[in-house]
Amino acid sequence: MDFTSGDFRKALGTFPTGVAIITARSSDGMLHGMTVSSFNSVSLDPPLVLFSVARTVQSFAIWEEAKEWGINILAEAQDALSTRFAKSGAGKWSGIEPILSSNGVPLLPDVLAHFECERYAIYEGGDHLIMVGKVVSLGQPSGSVTAPLVFFSGRYHQLDRPRPGASEDDERLLFGWSPAM
Repeated sequence: MDFTSGDFRKALGTFPTGVAIITARSSDGMLHGMTVSSFNSVSLDPPLVLFSVARTVQSFAIWEEAKEWGINILAEAQDALSTRFAKSGAGKWSGIEPILSSNGVPLLPDVLAHFECERYAIYEGGDHLIMVGKVVSLGQPSGSVTAPLVFFSGRYHQLDRPRPGASEDDERLLFGWSPAM
């Protein structure tokens, strides 16, 4: 390797990502949550998504044992919420009344979208664990579509507007479900 972990992190930072908060309830009933930018779709059929969790996070054992979790996609004005759930320790849920799913997973109110997931698979990923969840329910609790919170080059950003000429066909091609294929 002719690069450092810092070089690698800086290069990864050139890829903008959305921001999500993963939420769960531990076996003792406590609510947990952590901010991630490592959320991805995996499959449409079955509906699968993934996130990864660093082995160094204080709550690693909670995530390793979790059988169900929520994924909450943040809107552009929710950077303070992202920062709150990115920190270690207690108090993340202070003043927040969670939406409880039918299986007891805590979800955050007023986010762009949330996904309720059941564990599908876990994979070793170096210093991370890759958590794959099967989506069993989803929703858009904010009631409207606004711009997402974006993380790029170590900072939060906002989207400006769609590229002129962009269309839904671009999305179909990107996600591999164009009728022409």
